Amino acid sequence: STAEFEAKIGDCLKEADETAYWLELIRLAELVPSEKMADLEDEANQIVAMLVTILKNSKSGNDE
Repeated sequence: STAEFEAKIGDCLKEADETAYWLELIRLAELVPSEKMADLEDEANQIVAMLVTILKNSKSGNDE
């Protein structure tokens, strides 16, 4: 169902956002050189953005 889909995407969004947060902390703590973290952080942020878009589009589709 649409509600289940939105719930699953919401869970994925939370996990992706948490991953982006931890990657940022790793970079700020200088545990890994920031050059090595840049691509990972960028990819995590792109995934978050895609999931947000999917969730918004799914919810706007329910309004029709």
